[in-house]
Order: sequence, then C-alpha cells, then structure tokens
Amino acid sequence: MTVLSNSSKQEKEAAAFLISYMPEHDLKSLDAGFILDQVKGAVGARNEFPWCRELPDSIFLNEVLPYYSLDEKRDNWREDFYKRFSPMVSNCRNIYAAIDSVNLNIMAELGVEYNTKRSTVNISPFQAIEEQMATCTGLSFLLVNAFRSVGIPARIAGTPLWTNLRGNHSWVEVWIDGEWYFTEYYPDALNKSWFLADAGKADPQKPVHWIYAASYKPAQTHYPLVWDKDSREIHAVNVTDRYIRLYQEQLAGSAVNEDELIIDVVLYEDQDEQESRGRIAEKVTVWEGETQIDFGYTPLPTDDLNRFLKFRLKKDRIYRLEYSGPDGNPIYIELNTTKEQKQVIKLYKRI
Repeated sequence: MTVLSNSSKQEKEAAAFLISYMPEHDLKSLDAGFILDQVKGAVGARNEFPWCRELPDSIFLNEVLPYYSLDEKRDNWREDFYKRFSPMVSNCRNIYAAIDSVNLNIMAELGVEYNTKRSTVNISPFQAIEEQMATCTGLSFLLVNAFRSVGIPARIAGTPLWTNLRGNHSWVEVWIDGEWYFTEYYPDALNKSWFLADAGKADPQKPVHWIYAASYKPAQTHYPLVWDKDSREIHAVNVTDRYIRLYQEQLAGSAVNEDELIIDVVLYEDQDEQESRGRIAEKVTVWEGETQIDFGYTPLPTDDLNRFLKFRLKKDRIYRLEYSGPDGNPIYIELNTTKEQKQVIKLYKRI
C-alpha cells in the first residue's frame, strides 16, 4: 500500500494501527496523502516532545494519532494546528505546563467562541474557525486536536442526557501518568468544572445518562450521538463511575460550613441484606417541604464498601428522603439533621 511503502518503521506501525481501525467510509474516501499527513505529524510530535516520547504505545496510538473525535468532517488539521500550538509548548518542561499553554491560549489563537448559531452541532475544526463559532461539541473537537497536534493524549467525553434532564454536554479528557483528567475549551483547573456536580449524579443503571469517552479502536460500547441516534460507529468507554467518584470526593473534601453537615446514604434490599451484595443503586431525592434540594444515586453492589451517596445539608432542618419502593410507589423517610449528624443513613427497599 502507498501509505506503508512511504513510511519509516515507526510510521509504518502508526499507519497500520490507523488503517486497521479506520471506519469503512474513511477507507473509501480518504487518500494516502491524508493518512500520511496524520502519521508523520503524530510521529513527529512523539519524537519532538518529551511527554509524548514517554507515552505507552497504546496511548499514543489511540489518543494522539487519530484524526477525528466523533463523526465530524475529516479536515486535514494536523499540520496547521502544529504550526499554531507548537510554539506555545516549545519551552514547557512537562505535560502539565503544555496542557495549560494550549488550554489558556486556544481561544485567542483560533478566535472561536461558544455560539448556538453555528451551522451544525458536529462542526468540523476548519469550519468552526471559518464561522468563528461552535458549541460544546465543536469546541471540544478543536481542543482535542490542538492537544494531539503537540503530542498530548486527548479524547472527547460527554453525556447524551444529564439526569436532571437539562440536555447533553461534551468536554475533553487528557491522559497524564496513567490517569485521565477532564478539562474544557473554557478551562478551569484539571478535574474542576461547573458540570462535575451534574456528571457526579449520573445514573450508572441507565446508558442514556452515562458518561462516555470516545475511543478510536474498539472498546466496551459505542458513543451515542444526540444528532444521529442510530449511529453505532464511534467506539467508547463508559467512564461514569469515575465522575461519580470524583464528585463525591470533591463533596467530602470541600470545606463544610458551621451550619452544614455531610450525610452518607446507602440503600439495601432489606434489613437482612446489609452486605455489599444487598446494596441497590437507585435515585434518592432530598426534599425540604415541597422544594427539591438535591438528588443522587446510591452505590452499586460492586462498589467499594466505603462508598456512599453524599449530600451536603443544613443543620437543624427536617428533610425527606424519597426513593422508589418495590411496587414503584415512592417511599419517604424523614431526616432530622438536628438529631442525625455525620453518620450513614441506611435505607431499605422493603421496609
């Protein structure tokens, strides 16, 4: 094949990976020059940047080399993005500094801002730059490509529907020393963003509410596209559990005001089943009078025994905890925070 015959050994390995998992329509429509540009650009970044040289091959191939995130138009963006972003990271001593340099400068460099008037949800990188607008999905494409152009492993992540039913969202994950961290086009610190509270309330039992991270090679599931609900083409990993854990850790670790307390909640099948196998993952809602205060999902039987659903509540208040009984009707349990301080609240499906 032309691509392989014009490649170095290192490039041949990358080209073989790219071609092996390439969608059929890309195999038919993308020419050898396009593929070579991706391979040579990615391998060049691997040889140039120390953080990329240190990556395991599996991460480099699946999270630096790929030329797309989801089903966007296949723009040949890599050389252009390298020219834009490599000067920003040339003096960076580690991947953290490189991530910050790209993240903090991408909007000024590309001039693309959030705007719902963009031509399409899955707007391609060059089209977004031309229109100077995109929404969360298009902005995430830009950030993933900017990171990949300078050897930073990145992938798009998101949910088709928050459990509060306020729609979908997309963002970006970066790989650092064996761990995935999330960030956005409009960045906060790594693993900090407005959406973590929503992501942390994902329902692990319902795929429509899962958090997904896209994968180039086949993975455990597919990435649901809200604009193409029949698509099964994009591979994905279910990362819901990590976001639930991050949110619960953040909630537990943040400062608690003098008038607040953290309540741990777990739901069991009945009072005789209080081992891990008896736990049930189900939505629990907190009410104060007729006002909904918060909600979340109790831990699975497979979760660590030290994991609980956490709520930050006010002291000296009376709340009601609502969950579904065995017949589907709601069960309400009164929670008096004057009496019940930091302790585990055990709920039972069958009372």
